[in-house]
Amino acid sequence: MMKKLLIATVFVFSLVFNLSAQSYQTGIGLRGGFSNGLTIKHFLTESTAVEGILSTRWRGFLITGLYELERTTSVSGLDWYYGIGGHVGFWNRVRDNNPFFDNDGGTVVGVDGIIGIEYTFDEIPINLSLDWKPAFNLIGYTGFWGDNGAFSIRFVF
Repeated sequence: MMKKLLIATVFVFSLVFNLSAQSYQTGIGLRGGFSNGLTIKHFLTESTAVEGILSTRWRGFLITGLYELERTTSVSGLDWYYGIGGHVGFWNRVRDNNPFFDNDGGTVVGVDGIIGIEYTFDEIPINLSLDWKPAFNLIGYTGFWGDNGAFSIRFVF
């Protein structure tokens, strides 16, 4: 009985979540949310990718690097992904309403997680993604940043 249940579970899982995902090699585009910027995502294998993000917020900028695992769904072109990475950010003379730094600015270094979904069109070389990217700063302002979600549009090739 247990063997049949295991086989049925694996079969259902493989129908819903395929283990390979890639429908493009590299994507470059814009990222918009609480912080705005540029994104580039490049696949190393069919199901692993690296993503670099350069974003701006509070008159400063943040450089983020991520390693992502990508999985497909039963919907053609729709994938989901998750990953981990790190960031470094620089601010100089930030606004008074910045919740993390005083007016002298600051620097942060930390770790990031990411989870999201993306859709790649078959007819045109465009990819759309929606993600949540929480971060924990280890150096500088130490603490959790949980408000970094974004919508991205990429040109893929």
